[in-house]
Amino acid sequence: MSEKIPIEKQVFDKLTFGKVIDTEFHQLLNNVAEETPVFTIDDFFELYEQLFYQIPKEGDANSHQYIIQKEADYLGIIINQDDIQALLEEITNLRQQVLDTQTALDEISKTIK
Repeated sequence: MSEKIPIEKQVFDKLTFGKVIDTEFHQLLNNVAEETPVFTIDDFFELYEQLFYQIPKEGDANSHQYIIQKEADYLGIIINQDDIQALLEEITNLRQQVLDTQTALDEISKTIK
């Protein structure tokens, strides 16, 4: 028992063939642009705000320290920890001077009254 399967053959002339049949190899090309999701700057900052406290403070990659260093490199800013430490010590000294001066003023104020 054999069944007959009808086969239809469609023939195109040379001019029509190029219009009807796609002869490019689109399936084989790497269409990265279509596969890569597009994120906007707003999307980035929204996600950054959501992940802010999950990002480690320090580390060579994927940390706040890494982001700061990357930004400093981009902006041409040199981050020198020694300079920062010296400034913090100067601030501490100035605060102590303010406190000492305030204490002296309070003592003078008490003797005048």
